[in-house]
Amino acid sequence: MKIICSKTNLTNGVNIVSKAVPSKTSLSILQCILINAEKGVITLTANDTELGIETTIEGTIEEEGNVALDAKFLSEIVRKLPDNQVEIEVDQNYITKIKCEKTFFNLIGKDGEDFTGLPKISKTDSVVISELSLKDVIKQTIFCLSDNNSNHMMSSELFEISKDVLKVVALDGYRIAYRKINLKNSYPDVKVIIPGKTLNEISRILSGEENKEVEIFFEKNHVLFEFDNTKIVSRLVEGQYFNYEQMLNNDYETKFEINKRELYDSIDRSTLLLREGEIKPIIMDIKDNELNISIKTMVGEMKEDVSVVKTGKDLTIAFRPKFILDVLRVLEEDQIKVYTINAKSPYIIKDDEGSYIYFILPVNFVR
Repeated sequence: MKIICSKTNLTNGVNIVSKAVPSKTSLSILQCILINAEKGVITLTANDTELGIETTIEGTIEEEGNVALDAKFLSEIVRKLPDNQVEIEVDQNYITKIKCEKTFFNLIGKDGEDFTGLPKISKTDSVVISELSLKDVIKQTIFCLSDNNSNHMMSSELFEISKDVLKVVALDGYRIAYRKINLKNSYPDVKVIIPGKTLNEISRILSGEENKEVEIFFEKNHVLFEFDNTKIVSRLVEGQYFNYEQMLNNDYETKFEINKRELYDSIDRSTLLLREGEIKPIIMDIKDNELNISIKTMVGEMKEDVSVVKTGKDLTIAFRPKFILDVLRVLEEDQIKVYTINAKSPYIIKDDEGSYIYFILPVNFVR
């Protein structure tokens, strides 16, 4: 195999597929990136058997063939090459010569035929969504997933399509993120659970342009995302997702409307008194048309008043500040509406149209 391409194209391709290279595996071939050159197309592939990414790059093929190269070494070599054309040549023993200007590397490769390619997906029907919309719904829900990989449901998101509506749900046992968007077309019903790792990597790769589209293909055990020159295939999570709708009730005894930036800044200031790794709740006293935010730690104490428009009962309730800040970071509205019943009931942030709902459980507190 012999190919020539720009360092920029090669770097971009390697960076995209590297996201599917496992950090630890007993199969050394999976720690490689497959470079395949045939039929005028240069393709890079990585696959950890749960997540696979394939992308094509522009370049010249002087001799067809393939080789699997260690992803870590290839990535570091390519990143530090001069900014010029890169020549990659592979001999019959898979010794790979990488040349750029006056720089030469010899890298020991493996037979590309031993590499596990992406699962074959029958692309019969697809759901089409803009890159901007997909990137947004991931960003606005992914932070609610658990870091505990032992519970696959809490580290994965529900994607539910009904006609022209897409619902995306994430939860970690303490909070729920719900987003609903309208699609341009109507589709058959789909309900799948997609690993958070997959969605996180997709969000990083997407450019987020409104005029670019992503095609999504669903099969029994896999989902395929196809956009630009990239394909991402992921294994789906098996099982029944949580009955989240039962938790998102519409009952409330206290409702208030508040400026999002003022609330964010006040809570953010309260965290200045937290030592690294320290978990302390903020206490919210809602009385008349004023919200008092306070926190007391080993370092000191902070209090601040923020104006609100309140309906219903006065209330005192406490939360982990991070949980509220995570939500406020992704909301675009200037004014937000908050609903709750009592000090032991969830704090629900939602809009009138029901396009988003954020559910946060309070914590016990002592004055």
